[in-house]
Amino acid sequence: MREPIMHDTFTHWQLHRESSGIAIATLDRAGESTNALSQAVMTELGQLLDQLEAAPPAGLIIRSGKAAGFIAGADIDEFSRLDTADKGRQLVARGWELFNRLAAVPYPTLALVRGHCLGGGLELALACRYLLAVDEPGTKMALPEVMLGIFPGWGGMSRLPQRIGAPAALDLMLTGKGLDARRARKMGLADDCVPPRVMEMAARQLLLSNTPRRPLPFMQKLLSGPLKAVVANGARKQVAKKARPEHYPAPYAIIDLWQKQGGNALDAPEVLDRIISSPTAKNLLRVFRLQERLKSFGKSSEPGGDFVARRVHVVGAGVMGGDIAAWCALRGLTVSLQDQDISRIAPALQRAQALFQKKLRDPLAVRAACDRLLPDPTGAGVVHADVVIEAIFENAEAKHALFRTLEPRMKPGALLASNTSSLRLEDLRPVLARPERLVGIHFFNPVAMMPLVEVVAAEAADPTAIRAACAFVRQIDKLPLPVRSAPGFLVNAVLAPYMLAAMRAVDRGIAPESIDAALLAFGMPMGPIELIDTVGLDIALAAGQQLADGAEAPRCLQQRVEKQQLGKKSGQGFYTWNNGKPQKTAASSAPSGLAEELVAPLIARTQRLVADGIVADADLADAGVIFGTGFAPFTGGPLHWQTSR
Repeated sequence: MREPIMHDTFTHWQLHRESSGIAIATLDRAGESTNALSQAVMTELGQLLDQLEAAPPAGLIIRSGKAAGFIAGADIDEFSRLDTADKGRQLVARGWELFNRLAAVPYPTLALVRGHCLGGGLELALACRYLLAVDEPGTKMALPEVMLGIFPGWGGMSRLPQRIGAPAALDLMLTGKGLDARRARKMGLADDCVPPRVMEMAARQLLLSNTPRRPLPFMQKLLSGPLKAVVANGARKQVAKKARPEHYPAPYAIIDLWQKQGGNALDAPEVLDRIISSPTAKNLLRVFRLQERLKSFGKSSEPGGDFVARRVHVVGAGVMGGDIAAWCALRGLTVSLQDQDISRIAPALQRAQALFQKKLRDPLAVRAACDRLLPDPTGAGVVHADVVIEAIFENAEAKHALFRTLEPRMKPGALLASNTSSLRLEDLRPVLARPERLVGIHFFNPVAMMPLVEVVAAEAADPTAIRAACAFVRQIDKLPLPVRSAPGFLVNAVLAPYMLAAMRAVDRGIAPESIDAALLAFGMPMGPIELIDTVGLDIALAAGQQLADGAEAPRCLQQRVEKQQLGKKSGQGFYTWNNGKPQKTAASSAPSGLAEELVAPLIARTQRLVADGIVADADLADAGVIFGTGFAPFTGGPLHWQTSR
């Protein structure tokens, strides 16, 4: 261990000077579990640079003192208090000028990135001459500002394209996608990635190496220079496929600021003011806070909140059960998957391998994930499992028979959960010796894409089991939403009247294409008719009978089900499906106000579920509908949208 010859302590930073001449600046934000770039942190960084300017070091390493990671980004609370255009410009100017100063120091600088390095944290790292990434699962680098309806204003829009080329940089900035250490090195964002055991030595060697940065290939230089307009126009076309400028202005601003101002938002104050003060930015900040609230349900310090699973047993290898098992294995758990025989399990294993290859890329990691997913037709894994998930077909008698065999074999403290989407837990648990321990853990299809999981509590449920279920959901990187047991819980219960209203519109003679186009224009990720085709018309009919308050099924639905036109899975529903895609004719104009008419029943049902206590409050209901249905995030959620109109 190198002894410091000088040690300066600020409130949030520590500065060590080693006998070698290297200075180590460690950010350890006081009173917080994670580092964020608050005004106080940034002010102290400026003071730290003042000291180093007076007595320049041989080099500077910037690192984190937090176990949680490098820097999570700017201080969200400070951003939420930007109530004037002048305050917004001051915030951008503070980071832009400070990081430009860091980039211009005469001595070499290195960011030692371990754990999350997001937003302003990555912009700080980009202002250093070198970026060394620590190769471990928690290391992730991203500029996710677009997810909050804003842009990287502290140099990221300028420096990231210079490092990795404009097309790749725009892709990262326009999607908010993250890179692990190895991909960051491969793309040129990180100069190297090393295992934790050698990071100290590697950081000092790289810092003093005087190694020139990897130059951009000739074609990438052209795309950042003479061909800049080509890249920008291509990016606009890609963004337009997913986001309308009136709903999500930030990605369009990122493209414009990069193309016309070289990434300097201060040169386009009208764009800066418009984005920071936009309703979208305020609502997406609200969605971020809702997401953090859902995450908090897995962090309880009360009994059950510290639950950690190592083994999971899933019964039922159909689409839902198989994909739940695959997701748990992907997240590092050992999973046994049970069904009547190996032939029923095999398709789930094939889908799982495809998921692992898509998500992990590394052949060794794919092999390890496959090894964690064990076919188990006899159910031998039950006795070892920390969580047992029932995912068989929706029949109460069949579930009763299964629970009778499972419960006596489970180890003490293990969770017993049902993935039922339509049956009341109270009707499933009478056969159990400890009925209060049964919880609902309701995933949505497709499991790998849908972030929300409803954690369902029946009457007089054991609170410890509910908290443990939430902790498990967070452990596998999903968002837990506690709900009370009721038909459809929250998400399916609000979708039913929405889809019913859409089919009633078809019965009135409005074309499915026009209905879907109207809701896409409203901001939904998928039109309701295409959604019904995707879910399956037979499932929509069954769900409607249970959730539509006794209303008769729409004629268009009954007629198609009678003809076995069941949607995507049969190749024909409201649309003809080819290669997994609906074949749509050009949409004719829909009646004015159609979108508002069709979301009105969804909003009314959401309000009713809050009033009935199925979900605890309006904010959680908004969170559930956004993350469970994709309800237009720029609105801040259905109830928020309704009250703010």
